Amino acid sequence: MDLRKLKYFKVVADEKHIGRAAKILHISQPPLTRQIHQLEEELEVKLFNRTPKGMDLTDAGILFREEVNNIFGLIEQATERTQKAGQGRLGRLDIAIFGSGIMGDIPKILLAFKERYPEVNVVLHTMGKGEQINALRQKRISLGFNRLLAPLPDIDSELVAIEELVLAINTNHPMASLPAIPFTKISDIPLILFPASNRPNFIDKTIRLCQLAGFTPNISQEVGDAVTSIALVASGFGACLIPKSASVLTIPGVVYKSLIEAPDETEVDLSCIFRKEDTSPLLRAFLDIVIEYRTANEKLTDDPESNFF
Repeated sequence: MDLRKLKYFKVVADEKHIGRAAKILHISQPPLTRQIHQLEEELEVKLFNRTPKGMDLTDAGILFREEVNNIFGLIEQATERTQKAGQGRLGRLDIAIFGSGIMGDIPKILLAFKERYPEVNVVLHTMGKGEQINALRQKRISLGFNRLLAPLPDIDSELVAIEELVLAINTNHPMASLPAIPFTKISDIPLILFPASNRPNFIDKTIRLCQLAGFTPNISQEVGDAVTSIALVASGFGACLIPKSASVLTIPGVVYKSLIEAPDETEVDLSCIFRKEDTSPLLRAFLDIVIEYRTANEKLTDDPESNFF
């Protein structure tokens, strides 16, 4: 049995007439009649009663027509789903995220992607930079969000945003009342740095900025993430430099201050990282959203009235 015979049966069953079915199928009546006979022989059951007016389905034929309609429905569905997958509109996308990044641009990008591709199953994984790179190489994730990625031969990246850095400082500190803090004044404050793994990382970025400003930072603590760092600021352990997106964390005892007279590099990137060899339409669709988002943000800088999408 093949799909051609099923198609012939379906048209004859719908038309209830060999002549009309033959015209629709663009074949002559004798070959069509032979195909129906062969199908009945294969099934070992009579599908039609031949009458002077045409072809009436038997009880078995009525049941078989339902099953054939189901088969063609599944074929149509499979075709549609395959086309969507090839266009990056269906499937599963495993994405790695990290601590402070989830408080800024990442949720907006994920929401925009889900709104445009609602049939894609997005699965999130919390991973540090080293874990993300290993997971990409092992094909356990399709992409990750991270910062300050050193060049790697097999990993590519797409810039999401450049964020300015701000200082999280305890509300009881004398400089907390200033509208903005000169960067060199950080030398007078114990600094809490993060994350304490996967070097080089944001700790190295902070130390380099201090050196560019002409001083060596007074390091109080090195902790795992931005949330822990800000919590220690609230407890009076010192201050910390954070990406501006992390300043959405409202913790009693902490204020966020802009920095003035700072080195030109007082900012940090957020990027998407992925395998260079990955040609998945699903990945390409996601990166297109990332590019649109970044472009819209660049326009927003020039025109505050503009919005992403």
